[in-house]
Amino acid sequence: MTDTNTQKFTVPSDDKENMRRILRTVFNALQEKGYNPVNQIVGYLLTEDPTYITNYNNARSMICKLDRDELLQELVRCYLA
Repeated sequence: MTDTNTQKFTVPSDDKENMRRILRTVFNALQEKGYNPVNQIVGYLLTEDPTYITNYNNARSMICKLDRDELLQELVRCYLA
């Protein structure tokens, strides 16, 4: 049977701050290496291919620790706020 109820989930506030810290670190690492950070992060979020993110400053392993769905949810929430 198909569940017709909408699933609801929230991101705890301490996770939000951790996501923000990691995303800033990844952004800075990409920028320092000469990449367009926004394009690279979007590429990663769309494909979940970690090669979009540099290994510099441990950025790739850091972003892989984040739950992509929770990150996208928070990004959309902030964009619409």
